[in-house]
Amino acid sequence: MKSMRKSDFMKLEFIGLDVQVVESGHAGYKQVAGKVVDETKNTFTIATPKKEVMVPKLGNSFQFIYEGERITVLGSEIQHRPEDRIKKIR
Repeated sequence: MKSMRKSDFMKLEFIGLDVQVVESGHAGYKQVAGKVVDETKNTFTIATPKKEVMVPKLGNSFQFIYEGERITVLGSEIQHRPEDRIKKIR
């Protein structure tokens, strides 16, 4: 399978993807894992097995699973409104 470029991945829709917070400056967000159910410019809402958790993009690193591939992205790299990401990420 051909590996996807990170810049191409960052232009995709994240809602519905499996995600895990792999690095965070806030202990409460470390290891939060589940499905992305909502996204704003500054946050992801992640549905875990127990509850939905709103996680800020800034200051966190996320690992997504897309087509069987694990892709790690810094929240600061995708801190755009979802509809603007395709224009702003090159």
